[in-house]
Amino acid sequence: MSAGLPPHIGLSRVVVGKDEERLVLGVLRSGMLAQGPMVARLEEAFARLAGTAHAVAVSSGTVALVAALEALGIGPGDEVVTSPLTFAATLNAILQVGATARFADVGDDLTMDPAALARARPAKAVLPVHLYGYPADMGAIAPLAAAAGAAVVEDAAQAVGASIGGRPVGSFGTGCFSLYATKNVTTGEGGVVTTDDAAVAASIRLLRGQGMRERYAYEAVGHNYRMTDLQAAVGVPQLARLDRIIGERQANARFLTEGLAGLPGIVLPPSAPGRAHVFHLYTIRVTAACPATRAELIAHLDRRRVESSVVYPRAVYDYPCFRSHPQVVQDPCPRAEALAGEVLSLPVRPGLTRLELGRIVDALAEVLRPRSFRLQPIFPQVVRSLT
Repeated sequence: MSAGLPPHIGLSRVVVGKDEERLVLGVLRSGMLAQGPMVARLEEAFARLAGTAHAVAVSSGTVALVAALEALGIGPGDEVVTSPLTFAATLNAILQVGATARFADVGDDLTMDPAALARARPAKAVLPVHLYGYPADMGAIAPLAAAAGAAVVEDAAQAVGASIGGRPVGSFGTGCFSLYATKNVTTGEGGVVTTDDAAVAASIRLLRGQGMRERYAYEAVGHNYRMTDLQAAVGVPQLARLDRIIGERQANARFLTEGLAGLPGIVLPPSAPGRAHVFHLYTIRVTAACPATRAELIAHLDRRRVESSVVYPRAVYDYPCFRSHPQVVQDPCPRAEALAGEVLSLPVRPGLTRLELGRIVDALAEVLRPRSFRLQPIFPQVVRSLT
């Protein structure tokens, strides 16, 4: 750290504790490093969390999406409707199984708009995205999919522990979670598929192990989608303390929301009754009414040693590799395209102190609050040290 400067506030920080160290060491000493009893333990905990009959651990969140689509029999000639505001993994998974991707635009909450889905051409599957830890409106999306005879595959990569009306995400269809290093629960790399359908779970278990139920008894063309016991040992203790992890993220988000409320030109993260946000990211919108551009805010935050990020800068289809792809239908999604130009994610991770959260609020207020109405900073000694 440079002399006289406060510590940098990062968007994410991987924290593992003594419980993770103990379990990983136990796995190393056991000699069972590949998929084994620790993976089974993680699967049992995940099924309880999602409220589903089955949970199948795999090697990544992307693999979870691919395996779920494969197990549901979705492939060439089939269409999948998904959200245009998402990470490329969502779209890549659809293309990897040979299906065609279509899009239903998002609403003001940045997730799939049920009205846009209702207008979309019927498809073999609907793949909503629970974005930034905020669940899509599954109470409306799931019935629309059911009426059209479409399977529901939930991209819950960023939403471990989120819920709608008390019902966990991942239980409205086939749920796909990521346990990547920056997620609320991590195994470094890893993913989980949740389902109440025994046939889907059995199919994914077959696919992840090279198409074998028993050694050298091949029953299908399979893959190596396995998670290791070493990875699972990192995730199991985090699942045990997930309530605490989520609670701290939500408390940090409340602090930011209270501090940023009323600042001109920004829209704070969405909130609706019954939809529990787990704040993988705290994402504001920087609108045209803002006194500063998004780029100017990012630069100012960087000078104040606060990391921020644009997640995601474009609608997912708006890249040359996808615009020219024969399996990507360029459905117009003007809302997603506009919102991608506004989103800005701020630190909300566990471990942030009130002093650090106050620095984030003060840094934005310095730019956004009109000078004639500017209040004293929450932490004036911090602001003075930076000016």
